[in-house]
Amino acid sequence: MDIAAATRAWSELGAGLEVLDGVAAAAAYGVDTTEVRRRFLGALKLERAELVPDVMRIASRFGVPVHPISTGHNWGYGTSLPVRDDCMVLDLAGLNRIVDFDAELGIVTLEPGVTQQMLADFLDRGQHPFLVPVTGAGPTCSLVGNALERGYGITPEGDHFAAVTNVESVLADGSVYRGMLSEVAGEGLGRLFKWGLGPYCDGLFTQSGFGVVTRVSIALARRPQCIKALFFSVRDDSLLEDAVERVRDILASLPGVVGGINLMNRRRVLAMAAPYPVDQLGPDGLITPAALEAMGRAYQVMPWTGFGTLYGTARVVRAAQHEIRRALSGVATRVVFLSMGQARWLARIAQKLPGKLGARLGKTAATIAQSLELVEGRPNETALPLCYWRGGTMPPPGTPLDPARDGCGLIWHAPLVPMRPGTVRKYVEMVEEQCQRHGIEPLITLTSLNARLFDSTVPILFRSDNATEVAAARDCLATLSESGRALGTHPYRLGVQEMTKLGERDRASADLSRRLKEALDPQGLIAPGRYE
Repeated sequence: MDIAAATRAWSELGAGLEVLDGVAAAAAYGVDTTEVRRRFLGALKLERAELVPDVMRIASRFGVPVHPISTGHNWGYGTSLPVRDDCMVLDLAGLNRIVDFDAELGIVTLEPGVTQQMLADFLDRGQHPFLVPVTGAGPTCSLVGNALERGYGITPEGDHFAAVTNVESVLADGSVYRGMLSEVAGEGLGRLFKWGLGPYCDGLFTQSGFGVVTRVSIALARRPQCIKALFFSVRDDSLLEDAVERVRDILASLPGVVGGINLMNRRRVLAMAAPYPVDQLGPDGLITPAALEAMGRAYQVMPWTGFGTLYGTARVVRAAQHEIRRALSGVATRVVFLSMGQARWLARIAQKLPGKLGARLGKTAATIAQSLELVEGRPNETALPLCYWRGGTMPPPGTPLDPARDGCGLIWHAPLVPMRPGTVRKYVEMVEEQCQRHGIEPLITLTSLNARLFDSTVPILFRSDNATEVAAARDCLATLSESGRALGTHPYRLGVQEMTKLGERDRASADLSRRLKEALDPQGLIAPGRYE
């Protein structure tokens, strides 16, 4: 590796590329909510996609590994950090063009730096009737980055990589990959058919280091006539199994109408609605059962809360509401369906109520209204304050939230959980036991991916300035992963600190991945260690 020669060559590429040394790169990209640290060779900040092939040819010539990032807001999974030390960060945030938009069919082609908010603004300016595939990560996060990590949401196109119809990627030698259908029939047709022609290769560029993706095409969901959110409560934890079964039935019987359903335990909902009660902790450093019960009463939060989405014509949504009420009968209480207009009306009414009750209800109503914005495909920061519950400093009003910059301690554990009531119960009990054993508040969400499978998200929150809590958080993550495997659950995505452990097991899939990597990137230069 000759980093000095590579740096000189990159510097000669001219406008549209800024080269940072290792010290500047560490300052710009080295802060992470997981408190993992990496050593940097430097960074390359790009503003023109046409430079990427030259960048990779230089990296290949001088043997310099690069780690591509989109906006670098992969909070809880590594933020901007490479999997291994001694990489050049390849920052693609400056590649933020909306390259093409088919306003008739709803196909948008984006570069990696396009954020949720950028796409929302573009659609609003053109009055285009389509939904942004939002996530809870917030307006400043990359659409391409989330899709390539196989992220998901609760809008109709909930599986974000499933909505990707076309990928362009630069390989380690600087050559450019495009799908065969795009090459033989043109990009206009290639963007309309996900599977293309011949071997399907686009998927190779997800959760991998096989190439530097420079653009993707995404099919957007058309904004329906009627959008409503479903809220319900499960008054007793013993009803969890019944609730899981009813949710499964609803999803199976109303495909295409119900976008998805979340089940959140009491702690998870309170983390979004109430300040952390530092004066009501037990000897283990966690909220006492009595305090948790009292907070639940004060904020009207039961042991489990359901949140779902409905999309369709007014008549279809009205009929679906009737079916859902019937399906949840005997298990759920306070089954409520709200439109955006109704949610805003409730927020205005709650603000006028006097005293502490009014303040609590006002905050809850405002959160509901913001959740409705997400349901309608409008990005916001509703979910981000969760990261600050145990630590971190909230920035001044009007400043975008950035959990890494603001000192939040956060590691995500996101396992796939089969939608079997018994399995869900064992999983919830395991998470509660292991989190509490490590001094971590067990915050649990179960999000439906389909009528067979939940993805659970467990935010491991800790004070990043407390070495004991940092160590406990890391131990908790390892224990959750190991205990989950015994139950038949496993994360659908991994943080950079977990990827280093994948090689500890012999797997046929790892052998195939290695052979593909050697063929496409023989020097192992692109994102070394990523899912290897």
